[in-house]
Amino acid sequence: MAIPNVSSSSSPQRNHDVFLSFRGEDTRNTFTGHLYNALVIKGIKTFRDDMVLQKGDEISPVLLEAIEQSKISMIVFSKNYATSTWCLDELVKILDCRKSIGQMVRPIFYDVDPSDVRKQLGEVMDMHENKFKDDIQRVLRWKVALKEAASLSGWHLNNGHEPDFIQSIVEEISSRILKCTFLDVAKYPVGLHSHIDAMSELLSVGYDDVRMVGIHGIGGIGKTTIAKAVYNLFTGQFQSCSFLANVRETTKQCGLVQLQETLLSETLGNINLKLGNEDRGINVIKERLCIRRFF
Repeated sequence: MAIPNVSSSSSPQRNHDVFLSFRGEDTRNTFTGHLYNALVIKGIKTFRDDMVLQKGDEISPVLLEAIEQSKISMIVFSKNYATSTWCLDELVKILDCRKSIGQMVRPIFYDVDPSDVRKQLGEVMDMHENKFKDDIQRVLRWKVALKEAASLSGWHLNNGHEPDFIQSIVEEISSRILKCTFLDVAKYPVGLHSHIDAMSELLSVGYDDVRMVGIHGIGGIGKTTIAKAVYNLFTGQFQSCSFLANVRETTKQCGLVQLQETLLSETLGNINLKLGNEDRGINVIKERLCIRRFF
């Protein structure tokens, strides 16, 4: 996985919690409309791609910006999703943001299977290739994006109970958004980007191994600021994440057990977890976190 570009900002601007990409004629007035309403009622700031009037075959710059400024992108794959060039351009942009800024991407397979999405590579793309003979690279990007998105972990609805299905999505997204909320970082920290670049190289996010990187230095030189910026950059790429600040002081004042409970609560989502003692906490952390990809 490529290291995200951090030259522009240590904390990318996020104006929306969720960006919804969907084929309007398939689900606007049914599933996606109900999902959008449920997200909004929950207080989740959601941008629908039909909020912007589209003309022609080119995607609106407003939509591209909305994707960049969202914490999570949700793709509602339906039978005719891949027939829309706008949807496919959105999909390419969404997956670009997944790679470049660590945006969380979750597909919803609505009355289709991932295999159905992959089949559209042959059936629908033949039509697009004929239409866009002079821009074949664009079609190739669509093919790659469809194949990648179909392999992502997501939700599947096939003849299920739609209200319960939507509720489960909303609850999970609500939990995910909390984990995607950025930590506050100094606005103009001197030399921050070079430190983030160095940390990114050391962390090598994307490889299937365990990395531990220490930030050493005297007090007040910006170690916590660097850690926050790196956390903001990569948190969206992990199944679970936790940021524990002032570990020494917290341990002295509240004990190690509380710190262990905070770590497990943030990574596992169990807010009522009680360990009782440090030894149990050590074992629970070993057993529960060894099977998760967390940051």
